Formats: sequence, C-alpha cells, structure tokens
Amino acid sequence: MKTLNVDLAGAPYPIHIGAGLLGRADLILPHLEQRDTAIVTNTTVAPLYLAPLQETLAQAGVRSVPVILPDGEAHKTRESLHQIHDTLLAHHCERKTTVIALGGGVVGDLAGFAAATFLRGVPLIQIPTTLLAQVDSSVGGKTGINHPVGKNLIGAFHQPRLVLADTRTLDTLPPREYRSGVAEIIKYGLIRDLPFLDWLDRNLEALMARDPEILGQAIYDACRNKAEVVAQDEFETTGQRALLNLGHTFGHAIEAGAGYGTWLHGEAVAAGMVLASALSARLGWIGSADLDRVERLIARAGLPTRAPDIGTERYLALMASDKKVEAGKLRFVLLKRLGEAVLTRDVPLEAVRAELSSGSGRFLGRPDESPR
Repeated sequence: MKTLNVDLAGAPYPIHIGAGLLGRADLILPHLEQRDTAIVTNTTVAPLYLAPLQETLAQAGVRSVPVILPDGEAHKTRESLHQIHDTLLAHHCERKTTVIALGGGVVGDLAGFAAATFLRGVPLIQIPTTLLAQVDSSVGGKTGINHPVGKNLIGAFHQPRLVLADTRTLDTLPPREYRSGVAEIIKYGLIRDLPFLDWLDRNLEALMARDPEILGQAIYDACRNKAEVVAQDEFETTGQRALLNLGHTFGHAIEAGAGYGTWLHGEAVAAGMVLASALSARLGWIGSADLDRVERLIARAGLPTRAPDIGTERYLALMASDKKVEAGKLRFVLLKRLGEAVLTRDVPLEAVRAELSSGSGRFLGRPDESPR
C-alpha cells in the first residue's frame, strides 16, 4: 500500500492506494465519527463489491445502509440525489453518519453532494472503483449533479475524510472504462509534470496491459499531482486548480452535445485535450511536433482524438455555460508548452471558431457516434 496526504489547512486527509483495501476495516474506522454509515453505489458495482465492504464493516461493528442507484452519467441528476436523501431520512441517519461512495465518478459526485447537503453536511469517505475516479474525481472535494444546460453546474465543495483506492476493483473494469481513466492520467503529464509525461510515453503499453507495478505507479503519480494542486487552491480561487481542467471545456460540451452517456467522460476529455492542444498550436504556443506527440499518445491509449461534429455554434453555446466563464468571456486551459498549462481568457473568438470548424479535420460524423 502507498499513502499520500492531501494537505489542506482545515482538514487534511489520506489517500491509500493498494490491492485488497476493501477488506481493511482498520483503514476506515479512524475516520468514522460513529459506527453508522450509508453506502452509495450503483447497479453495476453493487453485485461486485457492496457485500464485501458491508462484511468488512459488520465485522468491525459498523452498521451500513445501502443506497443503490442506476448506473451511468445520464442518472447524475436531482432525482438520484433525492433518492439518496430519501434513503438517509428513512433510516434515521444522523449528522455523524458517514456517507461512503462506492463506485466511479458519477457515484462519487452524487454521494459527495448528498453528504454536503444532508443535514447541512455529514462526513464522506470515497472508495473509487474505476480508474478515472481513483486518479481524479475522488480526490479534491468537488461534488455535484448535471443540468440539461451543462455538466456539474449544481454542486458543492465537500472534502472526504479518506480516499481508499483498492486497485483490485480495476480487475473487473471494462476496457472502455479503463481507457477513459487513462485520459485523466495523461492530463497530469500535459499540464504540470513533464517527467511523468515522458514516463507515460515509455510505459504506456504496459499501463494499457494493466501491469500491476506500472498501474500502481501511474495512480500514485496522478494522485500526487492532484493532491498538490488541491492543497494550493482548494476552492479554485487562484486559477491553479482550474489547470486540472485541460480539455474539459471542450469535453463537457462534447458530453452534453452528444447526450450524456454517449461519450464517457474520459473519452470526451481525450478529444477535448486534442482540441485544446490544437488551439494552443494555432496560437503559436506549442509546435506541430508537440501537437503530434499529444495526438499519438492519446491514440496509443485507444482513446478518441476526434470530437463529434455538433456544429460550431452548438459548441460555443455549450461552452458558454462552462464554469470557467468569467465576466461573460470564455476562459481556456491551454498549453504554453508540454508540462505547463495556463488559464487564459485572451483567446480570439475567431481562433476558437477556426478550431471548431469541421474543416479543421478534427471531427467525427454524427454527434451520437460514440467512440466504442
């Protein structure tokens, strides 16, 4: 097991990474205020991991109430949030009841938002079971639900007490979901860690083959980067944390424009990172060789390098609803060079339009053409 700490001034917390951690009650008990929990999961994860976690807790004398949600991004809605609240109320959960998120990013975001809002805030533990959640969404305290206008527009910051990343849960992760998580791993190398990007270039095939040593190291380095950024800018007020959103302004538009669930989050981010890199090259910040390197790395991971063609105006309208809009102007996370991202709103609209033009060659066909 490897352990990292998210060094927040108010409430630091550990990230434990290793195989078989679902059976380690000793890692969970110190973070419970009372021996009473609610486990939020979904219909895919529950048959695999709910019973083992409940058994671990029961052997330690901890009560657990399950909340099983439908699976998928399309269910990251107020209805699912209400289902969690309703279950907590029906079982008389209290302010010291800990909500445990057992699942991927959708479960983590929903459970986290429920924990942030139930009785004005109860403790939260994240147990991510997808690669994307283990390297990104479970760390940092961002929670929320989607709105038809855009992704994650309703939510709250609510830090967990603990992140428990059991790498054994990745054994059952479908290839498409696994590839989706690799997109977020690549992101960290592009935005702030060139040595890590070089390491990924050398070890990507082993990572895609799920080599245990390489996978464990990739998760550790991704979490290390995320923890360092979150510690510097917990509430995204200085602009440092926004750098984690490379490819997300385009990516969130792809998810919404294609219909939630058509593209996985990591797939949309992968295509979005190519668009952001291409826009960086258009502005003269990175060269064509750097852009080619980004595209090749993403393609080697089996991820899409082309976005769905939903039309320039539709892209612009969806991007205008992005959380990084400030004073009515779009802000983009772009690359000054590989390993160094910047947040800027000084991007000419004509450059954005040119990159979003179907004539740029960076688009697939129909919006509903998923990258399966």
